[in-house]
Amino acid sequence: MLCMGVASAHEMTPTYPKLMPSHIDDVFSTQMEIFNRRSDVQYYEIGVFDKEWKTIPFVSSYKLMKVDYLQHVKFDIYIRAKDVLRATYVCSKSKLRNDEDKVTAVSSKICSKIR
Repeated sequence: MLCMGVASAHEMTPTYPKLMPSHIDDVFSTQMEIFNRRSDVQYYEIGVFDKEWKTIPFVSSYKLMKVDYLQHVKFDIYIRAKDVLRATYVCSKSKLRNDEDKVTAVSSKICSKIR
């Protein structure tokens, strides 16, 4: 028996963000946007990583953000100048609910590669 289903995930753009000098000395920034195509997920966690997937310190308005179904949310990422050359990926990961009524089984993670 063949079982077919539709997998939907969230989107994050741009795919290849560029870090530019910000208005703060020795800090670089980029603007990202998340689009939530998942009706079963409302929260996404943001992370910045190096090429070996080690966490890079960064600042954003929210590291855990609420993005309702079919909503777009823009956010800025700020990275210290000393970490810019190590920063390789900006990722968003869906945070699963643990409600008794709804249980989400599949988490999605999307990464953009920094230029």
